[in-house]
Amino acid sequence: MSQTDATPHPFTVLPAIDVLEGKVVRLREGKRDEITIRGDADPADAAARFASEGTRFIHLIDLDGAFSGAPSAGLVSRVTQAAGSTPVQVGGGYRTLDAIEAGLAAGAARIMVGTAALASGFLEQAVARFGSRLVITIDVRDGKVATKGWTEGSDSTAAELAARCAAVGIERVLVTNTHRDGTMTGPDLALLAEVIEASGLPVIAAGGIASLDDIRAVRDLGCDGAIAGSALWLGKFTIAETLAL
Repeated sequence: MSQTDATPHPFTVLPAIDVLEGKVVRLREGKRDEITIRGDADPADAAARFASEGTRFIHLIDLDGAFSGAPSAGLVSRVTQAAGSTPVQVGGGYRTLDAIEAGLAAGAARIMVGTAALASGFLEQAVARFGSRLVITIDVRDGKVATKGWTEGSDSTAAELAARCAAVGIERVLVTNTHRDGTMTGPDLALLAEVIEASGLPVIAAGGIASLDDIRAVRDLGCDGAIAGSALWLGKFTIAETLAL
């Protein structure tokens, strides 16, 4: 089923489905060789379960696509079909306009773009073509924006990229402190506040979420949503509990 609803919701907790070699995993700090949760869960089954539990949006990351630079064939359509009417935002290897178009055509409600956002002129072209269905990911390692599956650095700070996004009409960004991703050490509230102040855009918080208190903290900071990854998979809280927030 094609997913077309990219309409903003009230503060939303998005369960994460990170896929490596066809299975759901969690990585520490996004490093391919540091798998903290390795299961046999099929991503389509995970999407169906989260959808049945009432989640408002699903966060799908194609790790193979992020590391290779091109999205994995068939993954988006399988997961979005399994999710039914629950919209899915997808990232991992979306570095061309054609790739974004293909991801949306396969059923994604929103496509997340990181590496390509730093290329000259890309943001302007992408927002003109995809509007609210585009989410820019601002992945920060040691104070600078990380690229190419978080394996390389750049000269841009989070505030600089966020301000550029706002200036060209991007409607939403997702912000991650890569050192906290998959660690359950708490969100980087200072980084999130910096991006909100620099851009004024709706911000989805990612990285480090360990508890419902962490979710409340990013909500009260003014974030638009939060990604629940390891903590959700390890049973620290449930989809129902996040909906109650």
